[in-house]
Amino acid sequence: MSDAPQYLTQEKCDELKKELEQLKSVRRREVAEHLEYAKSLGDLAENAEYHEAREEQANVEDRIKKLEALLAGAVIMELRHTELVDIGSTVTLQKAGASAGATYKVVGSEEADLGKGKLSYNSPLGQAMLGKRKGEEFTAKTPSGEVRYMITDIE
Repeated sequence: MSDAPQYLTQEKCDELKKELEQLKSVRRREVAEHLEYAKSLGDLAENAEYHEAREEQANVEDRIKKLEALLAGAVIMELRHTELVDIGSTVTLQKAGASAGATYKVVGSEEADLGKGKLSYNSPLGQAMLGKRKGEEFTAKTPSGEVRYMITDIE
């Protein structure tokens, strides 16, 4: 994982802490029980359940490690109103030629979800709008080419 800070809302941080606790207290025990049962079935070299349980154990441990690293370097976003687009801002954009705008909350990569209106500050659109003011136009480079936008509101 990179040394760059991971920006999280307090809500997402709490959600990840809850997942980490569940993995450590419940899933580890379940996987250990599954592993013990699979061992009891006999020959480990040809025991598909044993190999599946080992893979499951590795996946759980990888997720625990990832969450611990993420939370250790997390920066909790302060929701504040500014005149410039920043991480934590809620921004309404209007695409050039479109009649309606779209509203996005600028968040860290871990909680980006366009379906919920959460846009990563690392995305091409997120990077292009950082530091811009209400009424300012900018161009975002997308896979389908450059697209012009105007910021119609910042919260």
